[in-house]
Amino acid sequence: MSTSAHAWSTRPETSADTATIHAVNSAAFETPAEADLVDALRADTGAWIEGLSVVTESVDGALVGHALFTRCHVDGHPALALAPCAVLPEYQGAGAGSAAIRAGLESARAMGENLVLVLGHADYYPRFGFTPASGFGVRAPFEVPDEAMMALSLDPSRESPRGTIQYPAAFGI
Repeated sequence: MSTSAHAWSTRPETSADTATIHAVNSAAFETPAEADLVDALRADTGAWIEGLSVVTESVDGALVGHALFTRCHVDGHPALALAPCAVLPEYQGAGAGSAAIRAGLESARAMGENLVLVLGHADYYPRFGFTPASGFGVRAPFEVPDEAMMALSLDPSRESPRGTIQYPAAFGI
């Protein structure tokens, strides 16, 4: 669907969005694993951060996209993991995912967060300022191509932790 970026609105999820967010994630990915991950992270009080599960709505108010930022750690220091980001297939490539990610990054910055980590497509996430995490001295707890494990400092004047990422238990890592 060709929808201009200005048609998207974003907001934090509400309890009324839970089933729709599950459906968006299920539709966006080949298996329900990401949808189940979102549900498991929502139930994890150590990982879930109120306001950092962001939905994208179309001009008619339909929920079409979702981006989730949860608490992870780098050698014991707090950081954020961006995962997953999902958009209904008919809206992919139209800016709905980007809108949710940008809104989530702004909310995280406003909350005083700094380091955000994402394992994803090296041709997609750099548009938000993500660069290889190795440049921050951060590594995944598993083998991954350097260009796929990325990091972003929301406040470059602050020092970012270095070391190995510890994901919430729901990630199964």
